[in-house]
Amino acid sequence: MTSPLDSRLHAFRDDLADIRLQGRVDAARFVAGEERRIVSPLAPVRRRPTADAPLDTEALFGEPVTVFESDAEGWSWVQLGTDGYVGYVPSVAIGPTGPAPTHRVSVPRTLLFPGPDIKLPPLHDLPMGASVTVIGAAEDHNARYAMIQPHGAVVQQHLWPIAATEPDFATVAERFVGVPYLWGGKSASGIDCSGLVQIACQMAGIAAPRDTDMQELELGTRIAGIEASLSTRNASGKPASTFPHSALARGDLVFWKGHVGIMLDGTRLLHANAHHMLTVIEPLAEAIARLEAKGAAMTRIRRIRSGQA
Repeated sequence: MTSPLDSRLHAFRDDLADIRLQGRVDAARFVAGEERRIVSPLAPVRRRPTADAPLDTEALFGEPVTVFESDAEGWSWVQLGTDGYVGYVPSVAIGPTGPAPTHRVSVPRTLLFPGPDIKLPPLHDLPMGASVTVIGAAEDHNARYAMIQPHGAVVQQHLWPIAATEPDFATVAERFVGVPYLWGGKSASGIDCSGLVQIACQMAGIAAPRDTDMQELELGTRIAGIEASLSTRNASGKPASTFPHSALARGDLVFWKGHVGIMLDGTRLLHANAHHMLTVIEPLAEAIARLEAKGAAMTRIRRIRSGQA
């Protein structure tokens, strides 16, 4: 049986597959996965079960995962509960499901202290989007704290109720300006172009797939006349720098093959990129010219608004 399924989003290999795919793919064995949760601040999701394998994405603290296999070398083959991505995660980063999360981190990074005291050496940090279970509260002369399960304290102002959303995903993305570019990254320690779009959208209540090609197909809506104009210009060989930027608005997504950026207004583009090795804001015209010089033309522009799936 030849499978048309995307292996990034469906758990199947020649030797093992998700039991929900039985009859759709060929595999020597089918298993029902075990529901678990990420217990490390940030867990790499790699293409192969080795530390030097490409980083495809990252799983955040508290994220649900379905574990299909754990090997003796310390790797687990999983599917993420948030966006369905499949890959290999260090087994030490996975723990029991525990009680349901109540809050999530609303700032790019926050510190987890061993107790309600900002002078204590932090245990580690937690990335934006990490989900936690608050089990109590505390206060001292410096701050108010949320006590989380299984242990530790986070300052309350860095947490939002789990169902709360940001009003503008572009504003969320702006908080990552200056963050290093990291292929597969999804946090303030390092982020890539599609990871930036995804985490910003998720914080605004917009379900977003992980990779650029998926986002180009699934996010947002067409803007009347713009895609037709772009196709005509590309076909005629005219530079996309002549594109009518005045038609663009805050929150529009601009795509190239393998790359995406977020418009902050009609002229400025926010994106994590390998040219600067940073997340930057720059004139769209400059990004267009640089990528055109490398043979990469704009492929699509999509309009996305907060609250729009």
